[in-house]
Amino acid sequence: MDKRFTFNEDAENYDKWRPTYCNELFADIMAYSQLGQGEKALEIGIGTGQATIPFVNMGCELTAIELGKDLAAYSKLKFQEYTNFNVRNTAFEEFECPDDSIELIYSATAFHWIPEDIGYPKVYRLLKTNGTLALFWNRPFVARQNDELHQTIQGIYQKYRPSSTKIIENDTERYSNNIKTIQAYGFRDVVFKLYHLTRRFSSNDYIALLNSYSDHRSMPSAARERFEAEIKEAINQSGDVISVYDTIDLYLARK
Repeated sequence: MDKRFTFNEDAENYDKWRPTYCNELFADIMAYSQLGQGEKALEIGIGTGQATIPFVNMGCELTAIELGKDLAAYSKLKFQEYTNFNVRNTAFEEFECPDDSIELIYSATAFHWIPEDIGYPKVYRLLKTNGTLALFWNRPFVARQNDELHQTIQGIYQKYRPSSTKIIENDTERYSNNIKTIQAYGFRDVVFKLYHLTRRFSSNDYIALLNSYSDHRSMPSAARERFEAEIKEAINQSGDVISVYDTIDLYLARK
């Protein structure tokens, strides 16, 4: 199965446990874009609307794109009271609207699913001159030096989901490469910002969170059950509390 469709399997769990974003981030997007009431905005990959409320509340005309049929239906119902909102159940690659017609295009932890050489040129084409692109990702970390629980958790991850990729909380190389990529497609006035949040979970809630991620849902069921059991046992032995440290990276750019 295409991992993009795993998000569609349990919309209610996704809505409950996926991280939201800090008010400061939305304020920075609004200040940069100067988006006005009645102007057009496009959200790529709405999911269940973790990054939607600030935009519909300010009165822009927001169209959201969502590949998952159930997620699109969930968001349509969730925001049904807003006359300035509509959702399209389609891939961004298939989405159609006039060129040079949108003031703001944004995507929250979703734009990486679109091939770079398709996504950036299409965004550039759809934006009005001086329109804004806002891309942001929430990258959760459960690793802290000298923290026994988090080191145990990392050992369990390596046992069931081994990876040679080194997880870096403040990945300056990634940030620099993303900025260069945005500039390479003709965008200007690139601004980069970081935000940090902390969330705390019980063992059961942490497992529910994991089940909102595509790589976890795509594990073979037997391995996933053993993985979850060991994760829960480790958290329970540490007082049934685990902290997740969110690093959110935001990129703003202008056409």
